[in-house]
Amino acid sequence: MTSRLNSNNALRWVAGLALPVALLLAMQLTSGQEGMPRYVVAPTDIGATLWQLLVSGELVSDAIASAYRSYSGFLLGAAFGVGLGLLSAVWRQAEAFFDPLVSTLYPVPKIALLPVIITWLGFGDVSKVVLIALAVFFPTFINTLYGARATPVSLVWAARNMGAGRFYIFRRVVLPAALPQIFTGLRSGLALSFVVLFAAEMVGSNDGLGDMIIRAEEAMRYDWMYAAILTIGLLGFLSDRILLVIRRKLLANKYPGEAARS
Repeated sequence: MTSRLNSNNALRWVAGLALPVALLLAMQLTSGQEGMPRYVVAPTDIGATLWQLLVSGELVSDAIASAYRSYSGFLLGAAFGVGLGLLSAVWRQAEAFFDPLVSTLYPVPKIALLPVIITWLGFGDVSKVVLIALAVFFPTFINTLYGARATPVSLVWAARNMGAGRFYIFRRVVLPAALPQIFTGLRSGLALSFVVLFAAEMVGSNDGLGDMIIRAEEAMRYDWMYAAILTIGLLGFLSDRILLVIRRKLLANKYPGEAARS
């Protein structure tokens, strides 16, 4: 049984790596060939550039600046999204206030708000963090709201019949029932924080991975550009894995499916 599980895991890894490896091989074989555009760079050259940027410290300082903005915006947006989503789920007046606002602003591309936010807050980190927080807020708010509202009525009735108060029902019934949906919103928000980060750092930044990509494009250093893109992807991947580990730790005792995946 264990060997079969190991075999299935190995097959999943092979299937997941097949396309990226094929793409890297194609880039390696075709880069530098006559007629190929300059943006087709050999992965070995990208790896060498990545190492040089790491050793010089340039990539590390830009990655730290980007991580600071992305995580700050994510934490701010997630805190407001989860908090107000739970409030709206249990208090109709709050839902009546926030629902029209969220329905109106959610479809608006958050990047379109960047000029307005810069006018208010300037070109510094605050405007970028606020823009990222706005992008994170909406998916976390909506997933939290509908996750809490999907709490089985039978559980709430059972708690009431046993004499539980409103706060106890919220803490021990509604919040645990909403957690899977809350983490779905957080995961979407985390991915958006890195997407918006790149766009925010393109305007008025002197550091960060988004700014490095722009500098690389102006200098036609496509190896630098790929190194920065790879770093953004790696940061996003590691952050997502950490969030999934936290999810499994919190939900493994409550949901058999989560325990089976851990």
